[in-house]
Amino acid sequence: MSTPAITHVGRYEILATLGEGGMGTVYKAMDKRLGRTVAIKMLQEGHSQRFEREAQAIAALNHPHICTLYDVGPDYLVMEYIEGAPIQGPLPAEEALRLAIQIASALEEAHSKGIIHRDLKPGNILVSKSNTKVLDFGLAKQEREHVDGDASTVTQTQAGTILGTAAYMSPEQAEGQPVDARSDIFSFGLVLYEMLSGRRAFPAAHAITAMAAIIRDEPAPLEASPELQRIVARCLRKSPADRFQSMRDVRAALEQASTHPHEHQPSVAVLPFANMSGDKDNEYFSDGLAEEIINALTRIAGLKVIARTSAFAFKGKQEDIRRIAEALGVANVLEGSVRRAGSRVRITAQLITAADGSHLWSDRYDRELTDIFAIQDEISQAIADALKLKLSGARQTPARPTVNPDAHQAYLEGRYHTYQMTPSALTRAQECFERAIRLDPSFASPHIELAVRGYYTALFQNVRPRDVVPAALESLKRALELYPEAAEAHVLRGTIRAFYEFDWEAAGEDFARALELNPALAAAHQRRSNWFLIPMGRFEEALAEARRALELDPMNVMPRIGEWYSLSVAGRVDEEVQCARSMLKLYPGFWIVCYEFATAGWLRGLYDEAASAIETGLQNDPGNAHLLSILAAVRGSQGLPAEARRLRDQIEQNAAREHVQFFDRAMAAEGCGEMDQAYAFLERALDEHEPIAVIHILLLRRKLESDPRYQALLRKMRLA
Repeated sequence: MSTPAITHVGRYEILATLGEGGMGTVYKAMDKRLGRTVAIKMLQEGHSQRFEREAQAIAALNHPHICTLYDVGPDYLVMEYIEGAPIQGPLPAEEALRLAIQIASALEEAHSKGIIHRDLKPGNILVSKSNTKVLDFGLAKQEREHVDGDASTVTQTQAGTILGTAAYMSPEQAEGQPVDARSDIFSFGLVLYEMLSGRRAFPAAHAITAMAAIIRDEPAPLEASPELQRIVARCLRKSPADRFQSMRDVRAALEQASTHPHEHQPSVAVLPFANMSGDKDNEYFSDGLAEEIINALTRIAGLKVIARTSAFAFKGKQEDIRRIAEALGVANVLEGSVRRAGSRVRITAQLITAADGSHLWSDRYDRELTDIFAIQDEISQAIADALKLKLSGARQTPARPTVNPDAHQAYLEGRYHTYQMTPSALTRAQECFERAIRLDPSFASPHIELAVRGYYTALFQNVRPRDVVPAALESLKRALELYPEAAEAHVLRGTIRAFYEFDWEAAGEDFARALELNPALAAAHQRRSNWFLIPMGRFEEALAEARRALELDPMNVMPRIGEWYSLSVAGRVDEEVQCARSMLKLYPGFWIVCYEFATAGWLRGLYDEAASAIETGLQNDPGNAHLLSILAAVRGSQGLPAEARRLRDQIEQNAAREHVQFFDRAMAAEGCGEMDQAYAFLERALDEHEPIAVIHILLLRRKLESDPRYQALLRKMRLA
């Protein structure tokens, strides 16, 4: 500290100079009125607009790891005085991890308010009594500013302007490109790298060479546990799309990380096996084999297994194994190939340690197709042995009944078509499952798949649930008679018991049984969150379950929607909006995401953002009744009644020709201010047991709960 050039600022007595920067000088001072020590930041001439923005940014934040703003003067800020020093490394891994979680939570809070720091560096992170404080939001940018419910982008700097400290910039920041929260994630990765290693990730003598290295080079290898290496590496990806997409995800990864290689939970992702048969029609078999191995591995106690949807997201992409492992949050990857010739099959498989690319295990199998189940079990056992795990009797389900090989192939073919998600492919999938049942009536799995199709038809398509759900229940009944330990069947039966029977207790029992049979089943965690814990009002448990599903299936959109849903019904508005925005960035144009984002925007007054998302969704799926209905609600809230009525009329004209879900008609009526009609449609939606109505009526709780008509809806669902 040095002797200050001034003695007083307002009522504050200046005690010492703490430091000087490009925008101002920071002093240690005494608040004579309250008798407390404070820090005062004096503005240098020419920075008034940015200084005012810093005051607004800090004032919007209230977090234990963010420096508190006390007062604002005409050219100064009065802030919490922190007796500490800038963070620096190398730190012990445990300490670095603990402090990194604090920093991540502070940035998560800022991002939830739409505030990007843009100058995160060790000098702006003070450590005091083993706690951190993030400060100096002088370059902070507010992504959105909300006035009377409208959202408009605030552009405080011109494109091409470079702000921040060169050594800690993101590549897009160094290039003068627009930035978002993912830029702070890159800077956070640089800080964490330095905390662990004691050196900069991109050392350079000059700002220009530092920025060039950030844009062009990769940092030197980091000596840390594999999990921390993966987290840092993912933060430091050059493309924002390849990084963590939110600080919430970074914090969650840090909280689950270990500082020692032997402490972390063994984990594996099974990539789609390569089809080496020379016949693309055999691809269903190679995909199906990988999927069956995933299912077998989930029976191993203590092993984290990534779900099929996420593991198969990398199919056909020439991605580095390390990047795949980072994206999926695993330490090991299984890959292989399949070659079929008549009734013979050759399978090669290798288990790879992602950190260094070494092979833990590999083998080749030349067998008859009739041995396929034995091969799957052998591969699972080999992986368990390689990872020094044991198949646990507590987790082992009874041996699967013997299946006709032709029926099994028909089932695998049906699964393959199911994931194509086109109407024609879904029709072919149903034909395959029905053929599998004809070939082997005792085969449970195709019965489950037919029930799954019935559920998704009721959820997303304009059909009456009563036209498809009873058949789905019959399929599940038959599947559980054939194989009572099928966890997937319990998950789906619990879901149907919830929305179709309003039997919440029985639904909870089914979900509990599914998780008892297979704790690694992501869908079980997600559905228990959505269809049991949320209706029961157990919101914190619901959020934990949703995030567990996301950990097991990180590339799947449905667990992310489940996380957003949990945050929304719990009333955690800032986190909910941030989560919805992250989803939209991850899955741009996907109609389900556009619909749920628009619902979030409508509920929280972000009407322009909501309308923009809907228009994007409609470009990909014109005439989608769900999107048109929420757009009508948004237009009504925007004060555009003529547009709301036009959309309502379009939906009603469609309803005259074909079935349109009553919940969609209710939303359109709400947009026109016709609340009596809206409630009448909501009652009809519950009479029809529309699953989307059950979910979204619970979302409307905070908006409508004081209305007796809303309470009547809850009673109808046995949730009063």
